[in-house]
Amino acid sequence: MATAKNVKDVSPHEFVKAYAAHLKRSGKMELPEWTDIVKTGVLKELAPYDPDWYYIRAASMARKIYLRGGLGVGAFRRIYGGSKRNGSRPPHFGKSSGSVARHILQQLQKMSIVEIEPTGGRKITSSGQRDLDQVAGRIVVVAP
Repeated sequence: MATAKNVKDVSPHEFVKAYAAHLKRSGKMELPEWTDIVKTGVLKELAPYDPDWYYIRAASMARKIYLRGGLGVGAFRRIYGGSKRNGSRPPHFGKSSGSVARHILQQLQKMSIVEIEPTGGRKITSSGQRDLDQVAGRIVVVAP
């Protein structure tokens, strides 16, 4: 058993769970009042069942920006999109909600985890990278 050095050393599922709990504990991220009623995309029929879905999505987005900077709202709409079921007609790809992605990016920017990249999209800040690496360091990794 060893501890991880950075986000790349940790299982994505374990890291997102741990970082979502960290965001919830810190209290810096404020939940909008619409989180319990909003759908996460046109392809969904209902709002998420998990009450902490907003923190989980924020942790996942922060991880994706850490691994590959330059992602903006449009990229996250594609990443979190999926198959839109059209009843008896054939399914097609449907994008996720841009408002949710934009709001989470603004919250992460306010917490100085990400910043706007001049060429477009967002990139991780040095303090944000340190924060994510600290959370990853607390996760125990099974040595192969």
